[in-house]
Amino acid sequence: MTTTMTCPRQSFTCLQCSLRLAQRAPQRSPRRLFSISLDRKAKASRPSIAPKPSIDTKHIRQNPALYEQNCVERNHKEQSTFPARINSLFEKWHGHQHEARSLREQNNRLKLQLANRTTLWDEDSEARGLKEMSKDELIKEARTLKDKIGVIEGKESAINAEIEHMAASIPNLTSDETPRGDQPTVVGYINKHPESVPGASDRVWKSHVYIGNELNLLDFAGAATTSGWGWYILLNEAAQLEQALVQYALSAARRRGWGMVSPPSMVYSHIAAACGFQPRDQNGESQIYNIQQSADDVGRKPELSLAGTAEIPLAGMKANKTLDESELPLKHVGVSRSYRAEAGARGIETKGLYRVHEFTKVEMFAWTLPKSSASTQVFEEMLAIQTEILKSLDVHCRILEMPSTDLGASASRKCDIEAFFPSRKLKDEGWGEVTSVSTCTDYQSRRLATRVDMRSQGTKTAFPYTVNGTALAVPRVLAAILENGWDEEQRLVKIPEVLWPWMDGLRVISANGRSR
Repeated sequence: MTTTMTCPRQSFTCLQCSLRLAQRAPQRSPRRLFSISLDRKAKASRPSIAPKPSIDTKHIRQNPALYEQNCVERNHKEQSTFPARINSLFEKWHGHQHEARSLREQNNRLKLQLANRTTLWDEDSEARGLKEMSKDELIKEARTLKDKIGVIEGKESAINAEIEHMAASIPNLTSDETPRGDQPTVVGYINKHPESVPGASDRVWKSHVYIGNELNLLDFAGAATTSGWGWYILLNEAAQLEQALVQYALSAARRRGWGMVSPPSMVYSHIAAACGFQPRDQNGESQIYNIQQSADDVGRKPELSLAGTAEIPLAGMKANKTLDESELPLKHVGVSRSYRAEAGARGIETKGLYRVHEFTKVEMFAWTLPKSSASTQVFEEMLAIQTEILKSLDVHCRILEMPSTDLGASASRKCDIEAFFPSRKLKDEGWGEVTSVSTCTDYQSRRLATRVDMRSQGTKTAFPYTVNGTALAVPRVLAAILENGWDEEQRLVKIPEVLWPWMDGLRVISANGRSR
């Protein structure tokens, strides 16, 4: 392939055109090789259809000590080193920028020299050197400069990619409301303890596993045969109770103006990751189920995962979209099946319905104005809905402000509600989590490219805050109802009155027959 051409305007070979063709000639330059490697790595981790995250790396660089301490408080040891490394890499990137700028200036002078053999800078020794070079030497020099600039640009791209990866891996900043350490703060109780003096009565307590077997409500053996340990089958009135609980939770949220959504249970893995759900947590335990791809689809199609909560598909609804300020707060409530690949040894912690791999869950999700006051208002509304539901189900609970080590990557603040499970009295004094509510500031919206058009600020776009909370997780609440409503003497379970409308008038579940 020739690198020269005849300029249509002149009768001699145009050096500028020769240079242009020389720079277009395919070459395996270090930059090209590096770019191929970088592109393949990026595509493997984040497909082209994924929302482009907009992490505030500048704030991290300006406040490295804040982010380092935040990671330490959340027990993210590896990420605690990232702020300092980001600053170090940024200094290298700055140096490469200066070096590339100098080479580009030389390249510009070379182009001028090729365009006009009469130099304009007779006093410039470098320019005089260019003037004395032949056409072939000028073209060779152009290629050399191009390769040098390409190598530097490749290094800059690699540094930017590493900075963005580390910045995206740093957890959200923790709210001032959150206790530091590993101990939650009890902020209130719901309903009275079933014993006037806990532990002092002669009341016979049974686990929901025992009750379920007695009343033919649960089938763990059949589920183990079909799906394995950690799965379950609800029978008869238990299956009916599931639907009653779902409908009651939905009605409680809808009364307060929450729009109902029926989301999918399968999501792109990059959407789950953007919401803060990684394949493994900071302790190395599996969090989500990934869908196996065929050999032909690996690297060609985006990976899919089963959603651990409807929070993920609800958040993904507005990915790559711009909301209008007047829409906020935008509040959705959705019911879906949820999947958790949680690891753990067998025992009281995982026995029965308490920790399972698949369950029905009613989830609330909202986008708010990017202000703490706006997100706090929705946060408190969610907590009020949770409290209302559990109070009416007559289950004794406590409300906890969760500590920094218990927060997920996306949460800035989190409150859990724990119910009293008699079967768990030997562990955590009977307490077990049944709901949770978290505010995530702009952590998720930045990673999902969800923006809000702030018309009150001259149509300036910003990232809305997100808040999510459990309206009701069926298996644990059902287990709490069975255990707290069990009457050992009459061998029956009392059904909470608020569920009667969805139980065909059934008020108790008895082994001797169904009573209305």
